[in-house]
Amino acid sequence: MPTIHGITTTVAGVAIAAIVTTVVTVTAAPGAQGAARHLSPLSPPRPVAPAVGPSSPAETVPAKPHGRTLGTHKVRWISAKPVAHGKHLRITWWSGAAPCTVLDRVKAKETAKKVVVTVYEGADPAAENTMCAAIAIKKSTTVKLRTPLGKRKLVDGAEPKAKKARRN
Repeated sequence: MPTIHGITTTVAGVAIAAIVTTVVTVTAAPGAQGAARHLSPLSPPRPVAPAVGPSSPAETVPAKPHGRTLGTHKVRWISAKPVAHGKHLRITWWSGAAPCTVLDRVKAKETAKKVVVTVYEGADPAAENTMCAAIAIKKSTTVKLRTPLGKRKLVDGAEPKAKKARRN
């Protein structure tokens, strides 16, 4: 039997190991109308969207609002930090790979006591029938406030009512 890196193997074992190590999990773009119905073993595969992300977990990928996404939904953010003397907020959240998951918009509702920030994501309409790698990407964007944050509470508009108040 041949030896690879000090491990005795069979030809069949090497072939199976090669197949197992090359399997990649992919998902259809949210909102892609009937993507699974149109894919069959006889049809040629669609391109897989590249997995582009930060080089380290501490970095984020900047996201600009796309607008008019498919399957638009609220997304919980992980941090909201005041920047530019509190006139803007840098919002950071975990997301998926574009074009299957893109920023639709960020909504900031301001009162005298709190600022409710809601992040909305969805699929790029051009992503229909596109497969994307199922990976997590830390994204960030900046939202402008009407008045500086000051001592107001920051609230995630996507969190359940019981957990809404949060200060970062």
